[in-house]
Amino acid sequence: MDNGEEYRSKKKKAYYEKQRKRRLMIMSGVLTAIIAAIIFTVIYFYNFFGKFSADGVSVAPNEVKAKEPVNILVLGLDIGDVNQKDNESIKRTDTIMVLHYEPKNNSASLISVPRDMLIKVNKKNNKINAAYALGGEKLIQSEIEKLIEADINYIVKIDYEGFRALVDAVGGVEMYIERNMHYDDDAQDLHIRFNKGETVLLDGKKAEEFFRWRKNNDGTGFANGDLDRIENQHKFINKLIEKCTSPAIITNIKGILDVLPAYVKTNMSPSKIISYGLGLKDLDKSNVTTATLQGDLKTIGGVSYVVYNRNMNIETLGLLSGSEDSKGTIKKKNLRINILNGTRITGLASRVSESLKTKGYSAIDTGNTQERSKTIIKTNNKEIGKLIVEDLGTGTIQDLEDNPQGYDAVILIGSDYKE
Repeated sequence: MDNGEEYRSKKKKAYYEKQRKRRLMIMSGVLTAIIAAIIFTVIYFYNFFGKFSADGVSVAPNEVKAKEPVNILVLGLDIGDVNQKDNESIKRTDTIMVLHYEPKNNSASLISVPRDMLIKVNKKNNKINAAYALGGEKLIQSEIEKLIEADINYIVKIDYEGFRALVDAVGGVEMYIERNMHYDDDAQDLHIRFNKGETVLLDGKKAEEFFRWRKNNDGTGFANGDLDRIENQHKFINKLIEKCTSPAIITNIKGILDVLPAYVKTNMSPSKIISYGLGLKDLDKSNVTTATLQGDLKTIGGVSYVVYNRNMNIETLGLLSGSEDSKGTIKKKNLRINILNGTRITGLASRVSESLKTKGYSAIDTGNTQERSKTIIKTNNKEIGKLIVEDLGTGTIQDLEDNPQGYDAVILIGSDYKE
């Protein structure tokens, strides 16, 4: 190689080495910028979510592991006594909902609890919407857990001032008015005017009116009172979810971020809020199920109540109990089963009970019945019947007619059952 070629070769190597170092510097700069952006974002969100107030929530959270199903009790508080300052302690829960969220499949169930649901406080009849005023979050959480047969993990509270601010922040919600809504309550400065057939963009104030209405001053309105009112609220919530998950919401993000910590109180940590928030923002409306706890409408001592009926809520309880594979799966541990031995084999009902307990059942009673050749599963829920037949290995499903004890299923063991 002559001197000229050697010089050109060295110059070429030096050029490529310079380009390599330049690319490394650019890549390093990009990585540094990305890392800085991530750190800034994390710090920003932790500072933002740290503004949420836990001062107004006296109950400690019941923590769950990441990706595990979670039950969040959402309380919408009324205005209490408008003439009393600092009236938090006397507010009632005008809206009670349980949000069941399953991070693994990014699905959610929103279950409403009628505010007229009957509960016992110190052996006296009360409506569940009075539980908050009588015993705070501790009492209302306890009563809700009894109804849904599952733990509440976190509490979120918002009053109507916050509700109005949130709806305004998202830019309002468009609703079709299905019936005339004309109601005035001067004491609360509440004046509702919606006409059937209109499509109205509800701002915060109008949304509150729509959300609260259940009858007109002339007595017309929802036939089933609070139960129908809840169905109306579900329609609004579905529209609100649709609005909040649309691409257009990006222009309202700053306003929403300003509103939430100012009006929402929760015992959820900033890290949990971020975790669930990131999942819920991608939640498709088709993956949201709404339901209402059902009961019998009764008048007791001149007061109207919704008396909880467990048999009417089997599927709803399944939504709340936390299925790992799909929402709506029936949880065996929540089923109340009565096993009756219809054979001459002593102790068979007890052994069948032990066998079912190894398969996930827990609440089982046993006894005896008249002899029979065929095993019968009596239940009013076909899915429960199919589940028990599969676990027993035999059985014919029939309707459960006489059931004063409120069992989910009664199993009549026949001589066809093989241990």
